[in-house]
Amino acid sequence: MLDLGWTELLIIGVVALIVIGPKDLPMLFRNLGRFVGKARAMARDFTRAMNEAADESGVNEVAKGLRVASNPLGGVMDGVRDATKDISQAFRAEKYDPESETGKLSAERELQAKKIKATSARQAAERKKAEAEDASRKAAQYEAELETEISESQT
Repeated sequence: MLDLGWTELLIIGVVALIVIGPKDLPMLFRNLGRFVGKARAMARDFTRAMNEAADESGVNEVAKGLRVASNPLGGVMDGVRDATKDISQAFRAEKYDPESETGKLSAERELQAKKIKATSARQAAERKKAEAEDASRKAAQYEAELETEISESQT
């Protein structure tokens, strides 16, 4: 916002109390609050109108296409994630009679899907851990090189 701390606000309040006076100060703050509320409402309406215009003109679709083009693997993974979500919702065990063969198969598939999700999450965590360790090793290597350069330049 304006990045004002408590001390600055206190000084502004004391100056306003002295200049405006205690009698008119509540009315000033009330009017100021109304003004800020109207300004926020106008900003909210403007943002909503811009978002609606972007939706109507297809800008959001173009932006999504650009995001996919800049990160093709992420776009593919989003598509796979959406497809598996749709498939998993189609075979929910609650939709079928638990005693029927379809219900039993659906429950079994749902359990297998949960196992797959857990395994993939574990693998992703291990991959991220390995990437973090690799980045840490590289950072240590760069720091060592920097220290070597600094010590050589001092001599």
